[in-house]
Amino acid sequence: MNTLRPIRLPVLAALSVALASGLAAQPALTIYNQNFAVVRDRVALDLKAGTTSFSFPGVTAQMETDSVVLRDPTGKNTLRILRQSYRADTISTGLMLEMNLGKTITFLVRDKDQKEFQVKGKIIRSGYTPGTYRGQGSGDQSPIIEVDGQLRFSLPGEPIFPALTDDAILRPTLTWDLDSPAAAKFEAELGYVTGGFSWQAAYNLVAPEKGDKADLVGWVTINNTSGKTFENATVKLMAGDVNKIQPQAARALAAPGAGGGRGGAAAPVVTEKAFDEFHLYSLVRPATIHDRETVQVEFVRAQGITAPALYIYDGAGVTNYRGLSPAAARQPNYGTQSNTKVWVMREFKNTKENNLGLPLPKGRVRFYRQDDADKRIEFTGENNLDHTAKDETVRLYVGDSFDLVGERKRTDYTDNARSDYADETFEIKVRNHKAEPAEIRVVEHLYRGANWAIMEKAVKAGNNDPQTIDYIKNDSQTIEFRVMLAPDQEKTLTYKVRYTWN
Repeated sequence: MNTLRPIRLPVLAALSVALASGLAAQPALTIYNQNFAVVRDRVALDLKAGTTSFSFPGVTAQMETDSVVLRDPTGKNTLRILRQSYRADTISTGLMLEMNLGKTITFLVRDKDQKEFQVKGKIIRSGYTPGTYRGQGSGDQSPIIEVDGQLRFSLPGEPIFPALTDDAILRPTLTWDLDSPAAAKFEAELGYVTGGFSWQAAYNLVAPEKGDKADLVGWVTINNTSGKTFENATVKLMAGDVNKIQPQAARALAAPGAGGGRGGAAAPVVTEKAFDEFHLYSLVRPATIHDRETVQVEFVRAQGITAPALYIYDGAGVTNYRGLSPAAARQPNYGTQSNTKVWVMREFKNTKENNLGLPLPKGRVRFYRQDDADKRIEFTGENNLDHTAKDETVRLYVGDSFDLVGERKRTDYTDNARSDYADETFEIKVRNHKAEPAEIRVVEHLYRGANWAIMEKAVKAGNNDPQTIDYIKNDSQTIEFRVMLAPDQEKTLTYKVRYTWN
């Protein structure tokens, strides 16, 4: 079956493949829909023979430091990282309070008339926690300032700090001691894995009030909470279930939280290709993604796809029939509960013939119907789509029908003295209160055993003579009857099944 499988390719191997693909003139991102990304960037190195110390203040605040790959992409120069350090504690009010702990500094205060004056205060506690500054009103984490011999659990005004020292950093920074056999000056390639990136697909399916045709629009939403802005970056999106071990720190910092459409003449903004065991989507144009920014791009637009509504009546109240013990299967009253709800499903084939035929990454699908009276669309339900390969069929639950009703009851149960077989008879009524015909697919689960046979089956409307109706065998213990109903019609379906336990 042509489906996407969870891959077992280590992410570092994917990073090596990405680095080997060539060095772009701008930073490059490959974003996975599991809250991480692979970053490729340029670093201008000027090395002397022996050991050179070098700092690069342009990495993210959530990088995995042991994923760093630093190399000459041309292969002409060799280098080795003797030592690497990483600092992400960028300058903030909280960090500056921590750096001046125990010292007396000046605070600028404004009165109600906006007149300014200064007070002196000694920093008793900064309230700083690495990675965040909680500030005032945060209980035990608030700063403590001594002013005129009294303690204040808030800042008395705007702090005025001494000049920055060489130890202060404005952006997350990598520092290396690099070993080179000879002096060299070149642009190195830096690659690493980072948290703080995610992307999701979302789909809107819009159908007219009547008919089976619909239009599908797919969006990609990219979130950047990595702590770094990427200017003019080439962006790729990896779709598939990649086996990734999430670091504890990355989880703690995480935010809560295809070729273009075939229906228009506009050039695509996203292209798609198969890559190893998953699919790679590339934004055609470079994009700037700011820190704490959400970016959305339309990646598929398909018009006039066939997506009929299906009506399913699964009347049995038992939801899990697999693994039923033999003793429970022979209990006469097991599985006789019922419900009246008829499910509404939407189904479409992901094929070229149906104006699709491209890999669809997982995401939420929202369903809309157009009201013919005013031509406005109304929301009618939503569900989640899993990764779906081309040429596969999508079937999603939308909700329960208001005007279609089912009713199921068991009318007979008999077994013989040896308990090696049992006969069970059911009566199922389905009613259509719509103004148009509707087909209801009556699904029955033959849960008592694998050895069964349908002995009798019939359907009738009112007092008419019962008509034989065939069933479809969906799997070894599931059958389906398809019953067509005229407006305001009721039909009664009956069937008898024999289970044998030899």
